[in-house]
Amino acid sequence: EKYNQVFVDSFSIGESDLNDDLVYESIPEWDSVGHMGMIAGLEDAFEITMEMDDIIDFESYNKGKELLSKYNISF
Repeated sequence: EKYNQVFVDSFSIGESDLNDDLVYESIPEWDSVGHMGMIAGLEDAFEITMEMDDIIDFESYNKGKELLSKYNISF
């Protein structure tokens, strides 16, 4: 699934790391720079432009799924 692949590519992690514990700054790669790279990857993958509030609120793997539902992306 595209969503998982963006996380794997952005943070150089395995799919087994994609869970409830994956939150902003829980791994060294998910810092402010990594966050923006991941957001850019999601926007490219799903052909969307996220609102600034959603980018700021995107604080975890699970929260991201919730936020992307606003853009008609279902999981």
